[in-house]
Amino acid sequence: MPQAEYLGKNAFIDREYSWLEFNQRVLEEAQDPANPLLERIKFLAIVANNLDEFIEVRVAGLLQKVESGLPVDGIAGLDAAAKLNTVIKLIQKSVKQQYKCWNEDLLPELREKNVHIKTMASLSKEEEKYVHGYFRQEIYPLLTPIKVDPAHPFPWVLNKALCLLALLKEDKRREGLGVVTIPRSLARLVSVPNKEKGYCFIFIHDVVQHYITELFQGYAIKSCAPFRATRNSNLYQEDEEDGSLIDAVEAVVHNRRRGDVVRLEIDKSASKRIVDALTKTFDVDVSQVFRVDGPVNLNRLASLYNMVPMAHLKFPPLHPSTAVHFQDAEDLFDEIRRRDILLHHPFDSYDPVVRFIQSAAEDPKVQVIKQTLYRTNAESPIMYALLEAAEQGKEVVAVVELKARFDEKSNISWARQLEEKGGTVVYGLVGLKAHCKLSLAIRKEESGFARYAHVGTGNYNPETARRYTDISLLSSDPEITEGVSEVFNFLTSHSRSPDFKTLLVGPVNFLSETLRRIRRETELALAGKRGGITAKMNSLLDVEVIEALYEASRAGVIVRLIVRGTCALRPGAKGLSENIRVKSVVGRFLEHSRIFYFENGGEPAVFIGSGDWMERNLRERVEVAIPIKDAQFIRLMEDVLTVYWADDAKSRWMRADGTYVRAVPKAGEAAVNVQEWLAKRAESPDLPLPQVTSLFPPRAQAPEPDPAETGRI
Repeated sequence: MPQAEYLGKNAFIDREYSWLEFNQRVLEEAQDPANPLLERIKFLAIVANNLDEFIEVRVAGLLQKVESGLPVDGIAGLDAAAKLNTVIKLIQKSVKQQYKCWNEDLLPELREKNVHIKTMASLSKEEEKYVHGYFRQEIYPLLTPIKVDPAHPFPWVLNKALCLLALLKEDKRREGLGVVTIPRSLARLVSVPNKEKGYCFIFIHDVVQHYITELFQGYAIKSCAPFRATRNSNLYQEDEEDGSLIDAVEAVVHNRRRGDVVRLEIDKSASKRIVDALTKTFDVDVSQVFRVDGPVNLNRLASLYNMVPMAHLKFPPLHPSTAVHFQDAEDLFDEIRRRDILLHHPFDSYDPVVRFIQSAAEDPKVQVIKQTLYRTNAESPIMYALLEAAEQGKEVVAVVELKARFDEKSNISWARQLEEKGGTVVYGLVGLKAHCKLSLAIRKEESGFARYAHVGTGNYNPETARRYTDISLLSSDPEITEGVSEVFNFLTSHSRSPDFKTLLVGPVNFLSETLRRIRRETELALAGKRGGITAKMNSLLDVEVIEALYEASRAGVIVRLIVRGTCALRPGAKGLSENIRVKSVVGRFLEHSRIFYFENGGEPAVFIGSGDWMERNLRERVEVAIPIKDAQFIRLMEDVLTVYWADDAKSRWMRADGTYVRAVPKAGEAAVNVQEWLAKRAESPDLPLPQVTSLFPPRAQAPEPDPAETGRI
């Protein structure tokens, strides 16, 4: 009997429900008074932004399935229509909690810290005079009021644009509608000078709403309210064979602004006439309307973080380790030639990664640079280095993933700039996203051509490298660098039988090798030996991998999973997964590193990589995981995983029903905060492990190497 039939539908947690549980964990960080105030506001903004993307993609896709008449959705086999109804109810509940957190917790505490979010009604005469002048000079010139009539139909409202709808009284008998869109270039919070020490702000929608009569002169304003429409962004075409991929993706970016409305957010004070007009205009069900008690779009609160320079309301600054430092290109390549270098960001500086690519661009001995690009920042030093290298005549090959959702526009821009400079730009394989994180430099040396590679778990983005936990390996190991070279050939030439050496590459052998190693642990346990798997990732959703983990658990394999976000596996279920435990760490930094540790009978097999154990990563994307070979690095990975597992400050344990319970420190013991410990170790490399028991069986100690010959994490 096939394993899936034996397990039944109830063996899996629904993906959307699991994601909503994850976002709830982020909301708990906003609600937690132990976090600094401005950090709590940032967490709340992240929750709102996460929810935007979830609605644009996941809820939009679910709506499409229901409208198409598909009865069942997801690996849990739930009724699609019932699931959609439940998901929307859960979102409504979450939104109420978000605004409760803002209104009842964060706003009062801001006032206590002398940071004031005012309304027009609460401004002093002097402050109101300033705000009116600001409106006339900085806001009014950029606004376009539109009166809705037969000659001027309701304007097309862009995705997630902040707008105001006014009910206009034309004469005694006639009413009309007026629409104003607030350009995204305008800050959502206006700073208001005040004589008191502290900071004073007002939301821009409050200002525009107050002076709406200046936009619709000659009309009486019966009512006015801000609103925002979230549109379907789940718009990729299935058929990519015809035409240019870059043109097709540009069309998707354009169409995203014009997709069907999935959610309508309206200020709770809006009149019934305004709500009815908007629901009719956007053709949305009442369940898709969110009446909010506060600013429409809490994500915009993130700007307060930089607008209020009060260090005591933020986390202490992180001081990344700069122990790995290169004087120049010759020094960099000489160091990598002598030993691999392992870095753990953001606790270790990301500068060595940037310097690797910059040095490859500057060094006359480097003749070829190959680079994957999934997400990068607008002013990327890495991209500028590649542009400079191409302009100098070096062979620069960039594999740019155009379909990195919500980063398509930036990637298209960089791709075209690189082509203009003479670089070679390819867009991966049809039907597969190029999600791997690879950089390769080929250098002409006295002994011949030498390869140097960087392989990471995170994007080539120095900005997010300060906020995400990721791992980097810089290496000249022939097996690693030749494998990386073959991945690039696979991406550019569609090689049919590539030899990736020791690399795990999706969709070629990442899944099969993962299953083989899980089954190896199962065989060891069935033979009476210790079997163990410890894995850290963003999401766990692949049915075949979950089934293999269930089988391993029943055989007695100890399985420890650190899964930040969505998890379809049910841990601790009797007869199914009693030897599996799952935890999620949500803290200051976004957990983004992927580490896969198989005990392998006392000879650990350890991998870091770009992909999660999800169907899309294992089957629909080009992913790369590489083995960690050095015994010292393996021991470092063991230490890191041990402290993650011991964390009881920012961890939640997953229960078999898919809900989570917060970890609690043992009585009389100090809480273990893994991110704080890693930050402290960045400043003090000799910092001992917390008083926790290692997850891994003791092994013979390898000889202590010369520190000068050892890379570090």
